[in-house]
This record gives sequence, C-alpha cells and structure tokens, in this order.
Amino acid sequence: MANILAVDDDRDLCTLLKTALERDGHTVETRCTGADVTSSLCRWADCILLDVMMPGEDGFAVCRRIRAQTEAPILFLTARTDEPSVLTGLGIGADDYLVKPFRLAELRARVNAHLRRQNRAPQHRLVRGGVCFDLAAKSAAVGCTALPFTKSEYAICEFLALHAGQTFGKEQIYEAVFGYDGTADDTAITQHIKNIRAKLRTAGLVTPETVLKTVWGVGYLWNTADANI
Repeated sequence: MANILAVDDDRDLCTLLKTALERDGHTVETRCTGADVTSSLCRWADCILLDVMMPGEDGFAVCRRIRAQTEAPILFLTARTDEPSVLTGLGIGADDYLVKPFRLAELRARVNAHLRRQNRAPQHRLVRGGVCFDLAAKSAAVGCTALPFTKSEYAICEFLALHAGQTFGKEQIYEAVFGYDGTADDTAITQHIKNIRAKLRTAGLVTPETVLKTVWGVGYLWNTADANI
C-alpha cells in the first residue's frame, strides 16, 4: 500500500478522499493550502492529489515548485475543463487530472493504476529508434543524455517502444498506459506526445517526429529505424 498526499481547500472533500483511499489500505495525509505542501511531505508521498483552484498558492504553482522534488505521480483535481488549463497542468509535469465532480470509484481506480505502473517489475533494456530504455530504472536516454520524462511520459514511450512498428489510437494508448475503465482523454495524450517530442529534440534527436510518428487519422507509432542524431 502507498502514502498519498491530498491537497484541497475543501475540508469536507479532503475528509472524503482520506476515507475513500484509506479503504484501499493507503496511508493518507491531507492539507488545505498549497503552502502546507513541504519538501518532507513530497518525499514521503507515493502519489499526490492537487486541487487546482486554491487561494494563495494554487495547484499549478505547487506542481511547478515540487515537481523537481518528487517522482511521485501528480494528479490534478479540478473544475476547470478548458483545454488551455488542461494543457498547462500536463505541461508543467502533472501525470493526470480528474474533473470535479468525479466519482470516488474513478478516483480510486486512477490512483491505484498510477501506483501499479510506478511499481511494475522491470525486466531488461531496450533500444528503439535511437532511444535506450532501462526498464529496470524506468528511465530513457539518447546516447549519454538522460531524458527527463515524467512517469506518464515514460510509460507512453515504453508502451509504444515495446510495440514498435504498431500503430495505436489515443484511446488505446491511454487505456494501455493508465489502465482505466471509461473514455480515454485525447487531450492528455496529445499533450504528453508534444512534451515527449520536445524532450527528445532537446536530448539530440534532430527529427523526433520520425521516431514517435503520427499516423494521421489513426494514432501514433514508435519507429524501429535508427534515429537521426
């Protein structure tokens, strides 16, 4: 079982989250302001739930502040469904988001899916399209340059690389990586792919679009050919 930090200025919701997640055997700490999220709490937590709209330091600001301090998956809890807000959250390092009001069953499923993915047993190394994957460390690199993927970005890359040459739709990728029941979030996958390509380019891949290819009208595939570095 895992340590979970839930941050929301709605105290009643914090109590509800704590009760629901403790039912799954997790240890849950709740905080009502972003300022209460300390470095020690970040190191303690295996998963972090962040409300976006909080007074003072909002969820986006908290995520920016703590992302370098923790590798734990960060899930936003938000009533903001506009695309710019979603893209902002994923772009600054969050792994997922839930739109309020949400079903507790879905919250529990998403948290447990992220935790399962975080703890999957590694097997071996893999090189695809010029990118070396260390499946034991859940890390990737281009040559000697480590790729600073979030856990969600890495999981998407690993899934596609393990099935290199096969094309998957956004919904298939979402369900394969996160393991949720229900409808996949196309916006989330699109933004993750954009972030992945930017990091591949920064690491030295001249044309990341030829490694992580878009198959128009269908989805994405990981190319097995040697990359142009």
